[in-house]
Amino acid sequence: MSLSEPVFLFRMKTNEICPMFMSCICFHLLGIIPSFIIQIRVSFPTCLHCSLSASGFLFRLNSLCTVKHIFTEPRARISDFECKGKDSSDGALKKYKQDSFYYDKRGKLRNFNHKKVSRKRCGSLRGRGWKYGSGFVDGIFPVLSPTAQKILECVQEEVDSEEIWCSFDELPASLTTWDDFFDVAVRLRMRKEWDSIILICRWILYRSSFKPDVICYNLLIDAYGQKLQYNEAESTYLQLLEAQCIPNEDTYALLIKAYCVSGLLGKAEAVFAEMRSYGLPPSAVVYNAYIDGLLKGRNYQKAEEIYQRMKRDGCKPSTETFTLLMNLYGKSGKSSMALKSFYEMTSQKCKPNICTYTALVNAFAREGLCEKAEEIFEQMQEAGLEPDVYTYNALMEAYSRAGFPYGAAEIFSLMQHMGCEPDRASYNILVDAYGRAGLQEDAEAAFEDMKKVGITPTMKSHMVLLSAYSKTGNVAKCEQILNQLSESGIKPDTYVLNTMLNLYGRLGQFEKMEEVLTVMKKGSYVADISTYNILINMYGRAGFIEKMEELFQSLNQKDLKPDVVTWTSRIGAYSRKKLYAKCLQIFEEMIDAGCYPDGGTAKVLLAACSSEDQTEQVTDVIRTMHKDLESVLPV
Repeated sequence: MSLSEPVFLFRMKTNEICPMFMSCICFHLLGIIPSFIIQIRVSFPTCLHCSLSASGFLFRLNSLCTVKHIFTEPRARISDFECKGKDSSDGALKKYKQDSFYYDKRGKLRNFNHKKVSRKRCGSLRGRGWKYGSGFVDGIFPVLSPTAQKILECVQEEVDSEEIWCSFDELPASLTTWDDFFDVAVRLRMRKEWDSIILICRWILYRSSFKPDVICYNLLIDAYGQKLQYNEAESTYLQLLEAQCIPNEDTYALLIKAYCVSGLLGKAEAVFAEMRSYGLPPSAVVYNAYIDGLLKGRNYQKAEEIYQRMKRDGCKPSTETFTLLMNLYGKSGKSSMALKSFYEMTSQKCKPNICTYTALVNAFAREGLCEKAEEIFEQMQEAGLEPDVYTYNALMEAYSRAGFPYGAAEIFSLMQHMGCEPDRASYNILVDAYGRAGLQEDAEAAFEDMKKVGITPTMKSHMVLLSAYSKTGNVAKCEQILNQLSESGIKPDTYVLNTMLNLYGRLGQFEKMEEVLTVMKKGSYVADISTYNILINMYGRAGFIEKMEELFQSLNQKDLKPDVVTWTSRIGAYSRKKLYAKCLQIFEEMIDAGCYPDGGTAKVLLAACSSEDQTEQVTDVIRTMHKDLESVLPV
């Protein structure tokens, strides 16, 4: 043994610890520091669990250890676990922190170096700021300093922006403070608290002595884009140019995304062209932001076109690209295409991450294909990835939509058993699963459980419970939930009021339905096409044809475009009266308006037929329109 080699002292209580457990610790530490000499001061009573005496344990350890080791005399009184280093001259070495060791969920002892836990992976790296595109995939989040924690508390507790800015003015204008502000901004971005990010960045721009850099401008553009304030995002970009700050690819990516979310595709293309004029070919980051913005703007066809352009331009798709593509196909109800994208991804040696698998599980979940969703879930585990709450939620959604509420409940229990804490979405999915199956009492029990664990129900939470009782026509309970919603300070949204419209309409309570509509018109609610689809369908079913036509004709004045549900509901009203000629006329108007039929349209048209010739005519028309697609008619 050289004199320079340190000796590690380990002191621990052993009267309650199995020697085999202690040997495991030794072996793990030896794997980390194989050149070190281990010196253990312990007393070894006979172990009742493994029937090993102290001498037996020492012999076993002697036979397995491949490095030098020293066992000293027993001690009657031993302190708690302590780990410190010293050399033979009793010189103090750097203390080895005991919380660097931890047990993972599989019971394996592991260690990490605090200073090597990178913040870059979670979106923040001390001294370098924030990088767009980080997705917090690995579950490591920004670690806030005491000053950063105070900044975060100030932003969340104070209401007046001037008071918050005055608090910021008292902080020293140092590089450490600058880093603290961006660590807080990353934490706020993770929570989607865009207003707070805007508050911090505006203070840096207009009041602080700091000189804002491109990262500050990028964060501000991102926050405005997320709030659909594209004008402010555009103004921030112009300020960046006026400040002679050079935009990077993140700047263009965020600006393109802000335009896409707001539906301004022309401006998004202009930014693309500007990048090329500056000699910056769009990278995967820019293309990903473009596709992501189109997804959030529900422009799925354009998103697919941009992906094809990306491949034509020779830009290599990344893991995020394929994940976005799977989300695209999942939201479009094309789970088979999502799976095809997954195979394409693996064929290009692009490694999927947990977000990729979750997107694929979600794609199958939306179609209620719980077996396929579970198959992908198992593949993810075989790949060495541990499911997170989003993955479990996706699997629960699959069972919910497939009509297996107890399957969703089983996944919920599995998630808790595996140490993954359910979030608000988990409880919402469970409530919805019971509600879809007509188990209102179970749905309400899950709703109450959510409140018991300290999770505050949101609009979505009340909405799924409302839908559960709405399916059974329980008006009194639905109105009670609506009152609870108002009492909790949550303003009902358009979806909730649409649910009440549908409930009253199904029960023939048209006066109450009109009352709800009046509330929507007088209030700040925006009646969407779903609102009018419900009204048109209900009045059509009740035989109020004139009222139905009046509502249909008013859509143009309200800048609402009839969709396939609108046209089908209108055709259905005449179909019930066997007015075949009128149904065919409306069908032709539908095609001329650029709206194409679905399976529901075909069914109501066939229901209008009163002869075999009419049935054959409708069948030929529908099949001719879908000659390049799968037939919408049942075989």
